[in-house]
Amino acid sequence: MFKLLIFTLVGVGAQLVDGALGMAFGVTATTLLVFSGVGPAHASAAVHFAEVGTTLASGAAHWRFRNIDWALVLRLGVPGAIGSFFGAVLLSHLSTAAAVPVTATILLAIGIYVLLRFSIRPPTVDGARTSPHTAAFLSPLGLFGGFIDASGGGGWGPITSSTLLSRGRTAPRTVIGSVSASEFLVSAAASLGFIFGLGSAFFDNLLIIAGLALGGVLAAPLAAWLVSRVPATLLGTGVGGIIVITNAQKLFATFDVSGAVSAVGYIALVALWAGLLVVAWRRLSAAEAAGDLQRVGSDITVSALSESPVFAPTTGGKG
Repeated sequence: MFKLLIFTLVGVGAQLVDGALGMAFGVTATTLLVFSGVGPAHASAAVHFAEVGTTLASGAAHWRFRNIDWALVLRLGVPGAIGSFFGAVLLSHLSTAAAVPVTATILLAIGIYVLLRFSIRPPTVDGARTSPHTAAFLSPLGLFGGFIDASGGGGWGPITSSTLLSRGRTAPRTVIGSVSASEFLVSAAASLGFIFGLGSAFFDNLLIIAGLALGGVLAAPLAAWLVSRVPATLLGTGVGGIIVITNAQKLFATFDVSGAVSAVGYIALVALWAGLLVVAWRRLSAAEAAGDLQRVGSDITVSALSESPVFAPTTGGKG
């Protein structure tokens, strides 16, 4: 019962982060499970099976708040489901020794992306409520995102949400809601892939699955509401730093990096994380003081910064 409560709380926390950022449920939960000793394939399998329930609840909540473009869901989610199935099968056939560094490296890279994305270049608030992106752009994005999500234990949100937000052509609330809804297809396909790859061993972590699913479902309505209330700049920077440090520790252990070298590595990572948190906090404080802070969905932009070439929203042709 105590373990069920712990995993339920993990599910609540991961879903709140996912709802506010449009990403990071799988990355957060898988990072914790692998860190605690669960094999990468079983960790990713448990997370994706739990996400079948959490993403269904999250999609329903976003639909209620009118955050979904169903054309975007299908064009992104169907290729994502195909990619996630094959990613799950691949991870299932890797040995634990080979899978740990692969998964940790993928999660570390995603953590770095999230950390830098929300501290240095926050998503903008431009864009229409209906996505103008075509299937020619969305299908490869979904296929790649789904494959990385299943094989690495997470990444659907960081890859798809961040890419669509950086294009600046779709409203952030529509991006977050549609990506969350399409993740149901990705999670269901990944679960089928893990059942195919792991067989009966897939169900060895039913307690973990139950806790994550219960916590995620309970938190989904609150997460959908928080999407328009929580400053993503600070939350994304904080979560990204935790993911980076945790998976760096796993890689250090895997490659037997210890002593002074590991100490210097940890100090450097923590110092970088603290510095980026300060940058994010100062940007947020300056925006509030200037009265230029705007919130649409969970994404924040500062008008003064958005005019700078460094922080200007990405534009381009049809995606």
